[in-house]
Amino acid sequence: MLRLIISSIAFIVLVSTASAQKQTDHLEQVWGGYFNQTRFNKHWGLWVDLHLRTRKDFFTDFSQSISRFGLTYYLSDKIKLTGGYAYINIFPADNHANVSVPEHRPWQQLQWHTNSSKLRIMQWIRLEERFRHKIKNNNELADGYNFNYRVRYNFFLSFPLGKRPFEKNTLSAVINDELHINAGKEITYNTFDQNRFFIGFAYHVNAHDNLQFGYMNVYQQLASGNRYRLIHVPRVFYFHNLDLRKSR
Repeated sequence: MLRLIISSIAFIVLVSTASAQKQTDHLEQVWGGYFNQTRFNKHWGLWVDLHLRTRKDFFTDFSQSISRFGLTYYLSDKIKLTGGYAYINIFPADNHANVSVPEHRPWQQLQWHTNSSKLRIMQWIRLEERFRHKIKNNNELADGYNFNYRVRYNFFLSFPLGKRPFEKNTLSAVINDELHINAGKEITYNTFDQNRFFIGFAYHVNAHDNLQFGYMNVYQQLASGNRYRLIHVPRVFYFHNLDLRKSR
């Protein structure tokens, strides 16, 4: 009985200590992005997406820029495989105040669509291999790279807000959630990387292209394990789709 009481007290102290040590930083950022999917023929296409993100207080400094490219193979009109490369520039931050940090990121993805006249659902599973340049100090990068894998699952749902679903000059509601999971021997405390939840609207420029805007909540666990970021993000993305196949 005494052992049980001691164990219970120890457990309560441990949980209390962990809670006290947990630190959450609140940030406000703005994310802008451009997505292009171009289809050349029955099976092959090109993927491009470009991003720029601010660092804090909505418009103070920049945090990241991303340039991502890929080659897509269409298994069907609804299912496609993509593989490619992304270059990420991490602008100067707290532990590298005077130097930007590059990250090289090969990636592979399975994407599929489930559409109807009044509902659009898109999902993907993406695997990333992340090579982040090591940091020596505030002014200099070190030799070599830190490496880990990351798996991302993205769920996207859109439904029309008018009587003309997904047609030119109409609005749709958008709900989007993306979960990021880290893996690899360098990952110790943050197997959970982050979750991004977005709610907003899509303005349909035409039957294929749309401008999405709304609010995104990012909850991220940092490498130390007891530090988190809660980021409030106004997000604006433009989705541009081209089909270069010859009409039959």
